[in-house]
Amino acid sequence: MSNNIVVAIDGYSSCGKSTLAKALANKLRFVYIDTGAMYRAVTLYFLRNNIDTTDTGKVTHALNDIHISFKPSPDGVRVLLNNEDVSDEIRQMEVASNVSTVAAIREVRQAMVKLQQLMGKSIDVIMDGRDIGTQVFPHAQVKLFMTADPQIRAERRYKELLPKNPAITMAEVYDNIAKRDHDDTTRDESPLVQAPDAIVLDNSYLTPDEQLAFTLGKIKPLLEGPK
Repeated sequence: MSNNIVVAIDGYSSCGKSTLAKALANKLRFVYIDTGAMYRAVTLYFLRNNIDTTDTGKVTHALNDIHISFKPSPDGVRVLLNNEDVSDEIRQMEVASNVSTVAAIREVRQAMVKLQQLMGKSIDVIMDGRDIGTQVFPHAQVKLFMTADPQIRAERRYKELLPKNPAITMAEVYDNIAKRDHDDTTRDESPLVQAPDAIVLDNSYLTPDEQLAFTLGKIKPLLEGPK
């Protein structure tokens, strides 16, 4: 049995999961795997190629043509879709507006979960998403469930998107977050739920440094004893 450590971070959209995960990975020298980016990359491929998400055959065929990987860079991990850097494009509103629909497709989730489990099989990883602690790694040593006030999440996301999309409105961002929350928690395939043994982190009024300190306090005891 592998003795690597898995830190599973689940939670709502725009809660700062990836920000915390990156900081943890850097501090602990773990590998960070952004599963949300994987679903966004699949969504981008489907949009570019006009894949009918209601056609199981076309979805399955398209998945066979998709290769997702990550590449370290000075400004963080870059996301590659069939060897093309799509790190910026997958953060656009068109992808954000469709990713929940794509992520709810059984065949897509099965393919991504299999890939995620393979990635985290033998190395110490920080992995964030919607079902990491419940489906991908239900026996992860550390499970974190992140949440925050929807209005605060929308404000954070708006500030992040505005420089790249000056035409975007706060109402658009808030509505998108509300829709994604609903879609993520009500879908039939691996809905967003808090694992019973997850530690809840409401970061509505916490700074990134405070979130990092809180989480490190939960992880460090694992590192101090035998793995």
